[in-house]
Amino acid sequence: MLDGAVVWMNARGNTEQWGTTPYSGTANGAERVRRYMTENAPFVAEADGTPVGALVLDTGPSPQMPIKPAAEPERYVRLLVSDRRYAGRGIGAALLAHAAEETRRAGVELLRVDCWAGGGGQLVAFYERQGFTPAERFLSGTWPGQVLARRIVVPRERSGQAR
Repeated sequence: MLDGAVVWMNARGNTEQWGTTPYSGTANGAERVRRYMTENAPFVAEADGTPVGALVLDTGPSPQMPIKPAAEPERYVRLLVSDRRYAGRGIGAALLAHAAEETRRAGVELLRVDCWAGGGGQLVAFYERQGFTPAERFLSGTWPGQVLARRIVVPRERSGQAR
């Protein structure tokens, strides 16, 4: 899915977000996917048994990113990707809804994500349509990024139970 996303972005003229090298061909690509799947909470969406999307949820931002952890417990979307052959079917939205529910189940009231803020802001607008609000902008080298946050309503008896 990650390699397909690079091809799809490049075909649309977007060579800045993830570059032009297939994800599996980058220096850390395979190792990063292994870490995502073993050190975080990965969720895979399927259609008729075929993986069509993936989301990785963690307790904070990647240490490699110039983003500060929140001042309160949070869940953080580290990765969201969908198979572009299934574009327009709401896979990303469904995975984000699942992340919100997992955040609620953990008794955590803050769900955050960071994304590429270039290209006219289409990706930022996608997250806004999913209930996120822009929080802080950042630069990772020359890569423009945006952190977005979404408040999660947690029943009072569950609030504060998160680690």
